[in-house]
Amino acid sequence: MNQQPRHRQEAARSTRVPRALALVTLLAVTAFSLTGFSSASFTSMSANTGTVSAASDWTPPTVTMQSPGTSVRGTQTLTATATDGESGVQSVAIQHQAAEGAGWTTVCTDTTTPFTCSWDTTAVADGAYDLRAVATDRAGYSTTSDTTRTIVANKFTVVLTDPGDVVKGNVTLTTTIYNAGLTISGSSVQYAVAGSGNWKTACTNVLSSSCTWSTTGLASGYYDLRSVATVLLGGTYYSAVKTDVLVDNTAPTVTMTDPGTPLNGTRTFAATASDADSGVAQVVLQYATSGSTTFKTLCTVTDAPYSCRFDTTTLANGTYTFRAVATDVAGTSTTSTTVTNRVVDNSASSVSVEDPGTYLTGTVTVAATANAPSGITSVRIQRSPAGTSTWTDLCTDTSSPYSCSWDTKTVADGSYDLRALLLDGAGKTTASAVVSGRLVDNSVVRGVDVQTSNGGGTAGKVDNGDKLTLTYSEQLSAGTVLAGWDGSATAVSFRLRDGNSLGLGSSGDTVDVLKGSTAVNLGAVVLNKDFVKTNKTATFAATMTASTTTVAGVTRTVVTIQLGALASGSGLKTVSSAGTMKWTPSASATDLSGNKCSTAPATETGTADRDF
Repeated sequence: MNQQPRHRQEAARSTRVPRALALVTLLAVTAFSLTGFSSASFTSMSANTGTVSAASDWTPPTVTMQSPGTSVRGTQTLTATATDGESGVQSVAIQHQAAEGAGWTTVCTDTTTPFTCSWDTTAVADGAYDLRAVATDRAGYSTTSDTTRTIVANKFTVVLTDPGDVVKGNVTLTTTIYNAGLTISGSSVQYAVAGSGNWKTACTNVLSSSCTWSTTGLASGYYDLRSVATVLLGGTYYSAVKTDVLVDNTAPTVTMTDPGTPLNGTRTFAATASDADSGVAQVVLQYATSGSTTFKTLCTVTDAPYSCRFDTTTLANGTYTFRAVATDVAGTSTTSTTVTNRVVDNSASSVSVEDPGTYLTGTVTVAATANAPSGITSVRIQRSPAGTSTWTDLCTDTSSPYSCSWDTKTVADGSYDLRALLLDGAGKTTASAVVSGRLVDNSVVRGVDVQTSNGGGTAGKVDNGDKLTLTYSEQLSAGTVLAGWDGSATAVSFRLRDGNSLGLGSSGDTVDVLKGSTAVNLGAVVLNKDFVKTNKTATFAATMTASTTTVAGVTRTVVTIQLGALASGSGLKTVSSAGTMKWTPSASATDLSGNKCSTAPATETGTADRDF
């Protein structure tokens, strides 16, 4: 990912510009300063030409680190490829660090293609190393490549092949010995409860490099692994320790929720599932006609809550059986008890409102689905204060898809119910089930954006130097975020917790900020990716500061948390795909007038990326 914040402020320069052009330039600069826009240099030309131009390069370069091979020794040539179709590549830095380490070392920086370095591997200890390349273009944008791993083996070296983060049953463990030079009398792999140092033999491999570790008799939990080699003339050699390998031989639990009967139109199907060890990877909701054992998929859900909307008009009228199949991260599946004799009957008119979300702000779309054998004349969508029957029309739609644009600022903040009324071709009116308790919240102060930036560590991994930035819609009273705080740099803790431990699933990993053992009033950020191992918590020393920025004449507070060293915990993982973070602010924070912050979630703006 880029080595700089993804949303930098625009820098604008102007010379003598006519009043009208100056206004245009001011509006352009203001627009580009909104959170969520990419960065580039913005310039205004002289009054004689009267033109405004943007930088020609808005796109970072692409870069790939080539693998030097499974193992290397002596002086090794390292190569990266990089391109930039706009301003061109200015330089490529090739770097290394010990596998899963916490500090990158630059081997060299090359400015011409092919981008290569000579790496003297004798200057580092033997073992596994990660390699990467950082490309910078002439506009100042940087991109970091994915890492590639190799083994430095200049002397007798024992290496255990990574078996993965989660294992079950019989596990193949492979040991590789480099530069033996001596007769190997035996090798084995040992295991210990994570962090205990109490090593036991997992399996031996005297005549081959692989052996099988039977985990079925072990308690589920985290274990450390290492390979051991002995030589004929005496001497024992160990590999680097593979830490926190999770043994999970326990199947998940899953229950299919009864969808009710009869079923018509678009309905919600759901299941509950849990797994105390590796976590639930997915839940598949299925159906079959009664009496059949051939199940088909309604939907596949990877995050809690495990539910989906399904249009039952795609099924023939009749009696059906439903079930759910949950699979954990270790690959073990469990099938729920079936829910039988549920009737699908779309011979009558039906209508339903699609849930627009728990929090409603500004203009939102409220949609409905409808079915009527006699044809659909219209669908009317209505709102009512929650728990009352005082219904007010939002709109009447006569063609599919049926939807309304509702300006929620036209009603008071509070809880509202929603429903739809179907008028069919026979003149019959059918009311939908009520979607209840949707919260309209147009508070003045609210979270508007959450961003992260990489501080030079591994892209996609929470590291020392990374930053988390929270932007509010108004200027906050810093003392309501943390008692006695004036916005200046203060020491805090950055806590990263696994989503499974919070009931949010494997991708529900969550960040909050602590002062001592007390949560700072910033709320929590759900990362929507798996950054830490199951049931693990990692806490970093961090520094919190507050600054202000002005957007369209409004002064906003920006809170930045910069990470320091890992203070406690383990289990950090590297995320290889893009995710979109969601920040739920705390209502305890207020603006300068004492208005409480909305708790409506703010979603990361801009292009989804790997975060951190």
